Amino acid sequence: MTKDILIHQIVDVLKQADFIVSKRCNIRPRSFDLAARKDNILLFCKVLYNIDGLNEETAHEMKALARYLGGSAILVGAKTRDQMLEDSVVYMRYDIPAVNVQTLYDYFVENVPPLVSAAPGGLYVSIDGDVLKEARTQQAMSLGTLATELGVSRRTISKYEEGGMDASIDVVLHLEELLDVALAKSIDILQAFEKKLKEPPMPIEEKKYPQEDNVLDMLHSLGYQVVSTSQAPFKAISKDNHDTMLTGVSTYSSAMIKRADLMSSISSVTQTRSVFIIKGPTKSETVENTVLIEEKELDRMAGPEEFVSLIDEKTKCKKH
Repeated sequence: MTKDILIHQIVDVLKQADFIVSKRCNIRPRSFDLAARKDNILLFCKVLYNIDGLNEETAHEMKALARYLGGSAILVGAKTRDQMLEDSVVYMRYDIPAVNVQTLYDYFVENVPPLVSAAPGGLYVSIDGDVLKEARTQQAMSLGTLATELGVSRRTISKYEEGGMDASIDVVLHLEELLDVALAKSIDILQAFEKKLKEPPMPIEEKKYPQEDNVLDMLHSLGYQVVSTSQAPFKAISKDNHDTMLTGVSTYSSAMIKRADLMSSISSVTQTRSVFIIKGPTKSETVENTVLIEEKELDRMAGPEEFVSLIDEKTKCKKH
């Protein structure tokens, strides 16, 4: 199976689940391949045939984009090391959940969440400790008796009941058979990602872009929080209290038009503005929904209100 086939399958699954899906991000390097939205769910989806191909830098940017744009990062693939990814199993790579296409389908189309997580040493299931304790108590079974039946320590059973330890699939199946009750807790893929986002948001005054990039510096001076990207189709995300903008910076060229078109598609999914600052002259006002603004126009701006008015004006011109 090639990556192209994988991406087509993923787009098909997301559309079946009523997601709006962006154009494929086919510009290198890229921190994500697709953006998709359904109601309040926004996904940044990275597609890799082998999920071990995800590197730390790409993962860091995926998580940053998800944080600043209010979404979740997800990795979809087919194999890990020399094994195919198993159905209904969630793998984690740099705190990003990774699944195969079938698990994606089950979760978003069938509303059937996975039950199993992969970790060093094997596959594990999270046990509903309250259900376990209640079932054991109802059968008047002591911790020791149950521990002996399973071949584990009393302390292990206590940990299961406290929700402090996951169990192997075999142990959970044995427990469910002994107690005649469903114990496996399902995994919410989106929550699994959100729980891992422990890093606090960047303070608004902190700048995360090269000092020499004067265009981003100008946006910052206008009052925007500017967060630069290294692997996205856009140069930065610019935010103030009212607006979030995908922001490109380049001279006017065919490559720029391609990026602006892709940014337009992504912005319609992320529900943000899309703006491209052109160094030098531009030959048009917009590319789809991306507004093109010359650097000299930006230089004349006194604040974000003026900047937004210019964007709105150029957007209106496009519609007429």
